Amino acid sequence: MSDTTPSPATSPATSKDRLRLWLRVLKATRAVESEIRENLRRDFATTLPRFDVMAALTQHGDGLKMSELSGVLKVSNGNVTGIVDRLVEDGHAAREKVPGDRRASRVILTAKGRAEFAHQAAAHEAWIDQIFAHVGPLDAVNIAETLDGVAKQLEDRD
Repeated sequence: MSDTTPSPATSPATSKDRLRLWLRVLKATRAVESEIRENLRRDFATTLPRFDVMAALTQHGDGLKMSELSGVLKVSNGNVTGIVDRLVEDGHAAREKVPGDRRASRVILTAKGRAEFAHQAAAHEAWIDQIFAHVGPLDAVNIAETLDGVAKQLEDRD
């Protein structure tokens, strides 16, 4: 039996329900992402990729090499370079030399960048809370755990 063939315990109706679930998850994800992108543009004149870079740098207070940043974000170095360049131009980030590696630099958020990101992150959390306001606390935990299980299953196959 191949990985794409439903197990004997999976009925065709269950398979269709799971397909509909995936389509709804995808639709909801796209709608939420679109709302967040618009809010970031409107309220902060910024983009979601820029927000994501600042979030990654916030989580790694000692900074990240460009290759590490790309790995954390799961994008190419080229995608990150332009964003980092603009963050540096705006005074939100700085590049520091990596001792022992003349070719490498580490990107860190400046105090100005940390303050700006804290402001954006607070707004982001409020937007997400508002978007998911109709989801009860227990449902939020259960849905998150279920989606984590799906992601873990796929990661474990790699």
